[in-house]
Amino acid sequence: MSYVPPRSWDTPLASQYLQLDDEERAFFKATTKIDDDTELEQHILRVQAEAYKIFPYPCIRIFGFTRIRIARLPAYPNLLKLGRERKNPIFVDLGCAFGSDVRKAVLDGYPVDSCLATDLRGSLYNEGHALFRDTPETFPVPFIEGDVFDPAFLEPREPFTAETAPTDPPPALGSLTSLNPLRGHVSAVFMGKFLHLFDEAKQAHIARALAGLLSPVPGSMIFGVQGALAEMGQFRPTGTEFTMFCHSPESLGKVFEDACGGPGRIKFESRLTTEPGGPTYFDTWPGNTQPFVCQEWSVTRL
Repeated sequence: MSYVPPRSWDTPLASQYLQLDDEERAFFKATTKIDDDTELEQHILRVQAEAYKIFPYPCIRIFGFTRIRIARLPAYPNLLKLGRERKNPIFVDLGCAFGSDVRKAVLDGYPVDSCLATDLRGSLYNEGHALFRDTPETFPVPFIEGDVFDPAFLEPREPFTAETAPTDPPPALGSLTSLNPLRGHVSAVFMGKFLHLFDEAKQAHIARALAGLLSPVPGSMIFGVQGALAEMGQFRPTGTEFTMFCHSPESLGKVFEDACGGPGRIKFESRLTTEPGGPTYFDTWPGNTQPFVCQEWSVTRL
């Protein structure tokens, strides 16, 4: 399915929202090899402008792609531990956009040949090569374009158990045209502000589909960040027609518990955080008075 952005997202760019902190600046200097602060910021602004022509995501306008959110999540050290200790720990960055998060994981030591990036469109990932000044040869993480609601790309199946675990080795990541051949082989999946693009039923569908990808080996994980409410329901910024279905920590935990085969199969952890940018979320919702809250969550196989 194609995703049509709300009209309210089509907002002019504003350079004042580019505010790199020390960790972000170090990350971009390490990846782009641009040491001068002014040159680095001008480079990011140029790529942002090109990317915004492709798709006017708020995360592009507000420089969300610079915030390396993956590294600020409580589950991130567990991801890096998988990368150090597990043989062929396949990691999927789902909804990867520019590929900032998978690059951060690789920079922090995750084995590059165990990583895979995927999104609905490949154009933003191509802009990622421009942003980070690399190529498919110098940053050899395979990318596959696909729709998570297309069963030819990702078909929900029953989650694997120790008894039903696949016995064949996983396919070469560079040979893939869909995620389906990875069923039961994936050590980790990351989703950065992806689930909340969809309604309640579609979020549950994605959870079921990812549960079927996950390896049954204890410690395998799905983690991410998304819009949230203390009680699940629709988040509607003041004075707008925009709505976002948001789970509470309790309701999202139940979604993944059901998807992964019922009680006792997973450990679910979540914390609520108020997003930067104030209630207007960097002027995405002018006049809004409700804080935009996200939950940083993880699902771990037991």
